[in-house]
Amino acid sequence: MKVTILGSGTSQGVPVIACGCEVCRSTDSRDKRLRCSAMIETEGARLVIDAGPDFRQQMLRAGVGDVSALLLTHEHKDHIGGLDDIRAFNWVKRGPVDVYADRRTAEAVRRDFAYAFAEERYPGVPEMNLVEVGEEPFRAGGVEVTPVTVMHHRLPVTAFRVGDFAYVTDANAILAEGMRRLKGVRRLVINALRKERHLSHFSLEEALAVAAELGVERAYLTHVGHQMGLAREVERELPPFARLAYDGLTFEA
Repeated sequence: MKVTILGSGTSQGVPVIACGCEVCRSTDSRDKRLRCSAMIETEGARLVIDAGPDFRQQMLRAGVGDVSALLLTHEHKDHIGGLDDIRAFNWVKRGPVDVYADRRTAEAVRRDFAYAFAEERYPGVPEMNLVEVGEEPFRAGGVEVTPVTVMHHRLPVTAFRVGDFAYVTDANAILAEGMRRLKGVRRLVINALRKERHLSHFSLEEALAVAAELGVERAYLTHVGHQMGLAREVERELPPFARLAYDGLTFEA
């Protein structure tokens, strides 16, 4: 199974155009981050986690010609704002794209993209087969996926486990049941917004502590804000099991 980090950044922080900090001025490609997303590829399936406003650019950049399914972590616009751009995959499939989400996120998708679910739909609107998932494992594109509830301040967010790989974004707490479901993961992608503590995201120290408690072989830190600092400098501070994720990073899981 191959995992690709499509986007490792966040909407948090000062807009780049108004900032001028060393990270925003960096020429290192690892410091140029689109919003958070990842792709899981097996021999028979391609699953994409989240479809934020950068979704189209991410698909073009990665050369993705089709997807088996989309998995949505939660309803914030930086994670679902690009769903309109599944139209291209509708054309490839000659039909809808399977989209998996918990009930609250599914309701937000139906509300925000009401034109895609209207009884009389305008020709060419995005077509989604929106599948609501709960706490039980489900199959997407023939792949077994285990949902894991994590907390984004007071908002429950769905993390996903596929085999020995797990993807956790927009979280600042994982309760006991979530940690149990994540036990045994070897490769972990987990959000780490910055070095300072934050209301709704793990800090660098907190994310590393979760990875250490789980005993993962490798942790990749994502949803990184520019406040974290330059990638080349942050990398030097990390323990041997951890690595800063960047757009385009691929690894076997």
